[in-house]
Amino acid sequence: MAYMYVDNIKVEIEDEKNVLEVIRKAGIDLPTFCYYSELSTYGACRMCVIENERGGIEAACSTVPRDGMRVKTNTPVLQKHRKMILELILASHCRDCTTCSKNGACRLQELALRFGVERVRFSDNRKISGIDDSSTSIVRDPSKCILCGDCVRMCSEKQGLGIIDFAKRGSKMEVMPAFNMKLAQTDCVNCGQCAAVCPTGAITVKDETAAVWEYLNDPTKRVVVQIAPAVRVALGDEFGIEHGENVMGKMVTALKMMGFDKVFDTALSADVTTTEESKEFLERLEKGGPFPMFTSCCPAWIKYCETRYPEYINANVSSCKSPMQMYGSIIRKWHESTNDDRELISIAVMPCTAKKYEASRKEFTDENGKRIIEISLTTQELSRMIRNSGIRFEDLDPEYLDAPFDMGGSGAGVIFGVTGGVAEAVIRACIAEKSSSALKDIKFCGVRGKEQIKQATIFVGDNKITIGVVYGLKNVEYVIEAMKKGELHFDLVEVMACPEGCIGGAGQPFALMPERDKRAKGLYHTDDAVQIRFSDKNPVLNEIYGLLGKDVHHALHVKYNK
Repeated sequence: MAYMYVDNIKVEIEDEKNVLEVIRKAGIDLPTFCYYSELSTYGACRMCVIENERGGIEAACSTVPRDGMRVKTNTPVLQKHRKMILELILASHCRDCTTCSKNGACRLQELALRFGVERVRFSDNRKISGIDDSSTSIVRDPSKCILCGDCVRMCSEKQGLGIIDFAKRGSKMEVMPAFNMKLAQTDCVNCGQCAAVCPTGAITVKDETAAVWEYLNDPTKRVVVQIAPAVRVALGDEFGIEHGENVMGKMVTALKMMGFDKVFDTALSADVTTTEESKEFLERLEKGGPFPMFTSCCPAWIKYCETRYPEYINANVSSCKSPMQMYGSIIRKWHESTNDDRELISIAVMPCTAKKYEASRKEFTDENGKRIIEISLTTQELSRMIRNSGIRFEDLDPEYLDAPFDMGGSGAGVIFGVTGGVAEAVIRACIAEKSSSALKDIKFCGVRGKEQIKQATIFVGDNKITIGVVYGLKNVEYVIEAMKKGELHFDLVEVMACPEGCIGGAGQPFALMPERDKRAKGLYHTDDAVQIRFSDKNPVLNEIYGLLGKDVHHALHVKYNK
């Protein structure tokens, strides 16, 4: 057994990859800007420096722990060092904190307060380019960048895109897309993971709450909202509620208090997606291909496929719209049947920043150019609206969804929010046996878990089906290239861009793996607790198909334009 000493506290060394993790295990919050356990070690910010037994200064994040090692974390030298780093960062940083969207959630602001930085002695001589708000999903403000490199590593290591990187040298260094292009001019897929890891306000999610407030206060508008499955187990993080707790009922209450006319659950349209996607897969199975069939729920994946593998977009990707867009079409058809003369405004609350991009696509507008989904809000934006309203969310009593879709979705629709959930829902729809024992078999077939690439095998009739589940676009590239070489074979592939699926979406409150795991458990617990767990057994689907009538295919399917 190996041990090291942290401020004279004996701490066991287990599988920690660096001294920083051992120190945090000892209960000491050593400050960092550039360290995330799920990314490579960069060691740029130097906030995590420690003093070794010889009086030397080392970065804890890049130092390997060893038996008998002794370190100090809070000597006068280290305090002075960290305070100087903060002062230097602040000297070249926009300090309009009160008007920053990260105000109150900024790591730089937090550490400056913690270490008592009350004045900045140095002037800012940097020439910084202006704000880039060209993207439909995220905003880049170089004046707030602290060069920590978190966004660079996320885009390169997890998504394999390299849209942003370091440019120039020395004091002129900046983070930007190649040739300082606007984000909208690049192959950015709008996943927003760069914004999720940015510790300051240099990259943030585009805020559209002001437009929603205008709609809510316009008596000529009928404002309807749908809520994605993953939101219900993440919103509570913003209000001190236990990680992973399902707060769907409280959300319904809050949204009605804010003035939304109808509140619906996207898990219902996830059941529709499952039904249509399973039909499509079985048709391909009968015809002998083309395989693999890729799922189509993730808009970041769709954009990635269009730019990197355009030959697959309409041949191999399912023609099903995402659940958000399907529900948008269903809501529009329902609105037409109610004879309400107000203009319909369809809002969605999603865990995803790429849904903002999806809502803007021409494929999801009508013949007059009006969007099917007017605005896609993120979980973070909804939390801001709740706070702006003065609603004490944690004290709310839950309310039910609105008619005519108040029954909501099945358990299969709810688990769409976690990696493997779409694949599992499709499996449930494809198999003939609809029993609890069949559900247990599916549970352990290999589609569940937090592994980045998973493989499962099932039988549909006499056909042996191989299913792939992958998240992170760099992993998607690996899977596709391996399939091209014949090293892998899948009949169905579920793709999600974000870590562990939608529960790790960039529009959610930021969470590392332990918190994401609790969100996944929350969705699976909800699935276990509901009476209907197969999408094709949801009785509301009959009403939906009857409502859509002859427009079913147009309402539920899409062909992407090149």
